[in-house]
Amino acid sequence: MNKEKIKKISLILVGSICVALGVIGMFLPLLPTTPFLLLASVCYTKSSKKFSDWLLTNRLCGQYIKNYKEGKGMILRQKILTLTLLWLSISYSCFFAISRLFVKFILFTIAILVTIHILTIKNLRN
Repeated sequence: MNKEKIKKISLILVGSICVALGVIGMFLPLLPTTPFLLLASVCYTKSSKKFSDWLLTNRLCGQYIKNYKEGKGMILRQKILTLTLLWLSISYSCFFAISRLFVKFILFTIAILVTIHILTIKNLRN
């Protein structure tokens, strides 16, 4: 196999893993959705038009990626749901599941940074 073929396969593999993590992140607020989907988009764009087109037209995440990349924003309902689930899961983890203070600090720091990021995204009207 030549280097180009290996690069293409590697990018498709990384892109596919990122899509899986991004989709999981839609339902599990501790896992960020946007960075994984954007990374998948970059990987697919550099490796396969077929995969790139599939991702951008995908029913679950296509519009999400397009809106983010084009700077259009997020629907207010999505922001509220995302932040609610984020803070519920972080709070539960920190108060009931995790005993180490350092880990709690990291989780709350991540939650604060994600909240700031989401709040700075424009509101998109649906």
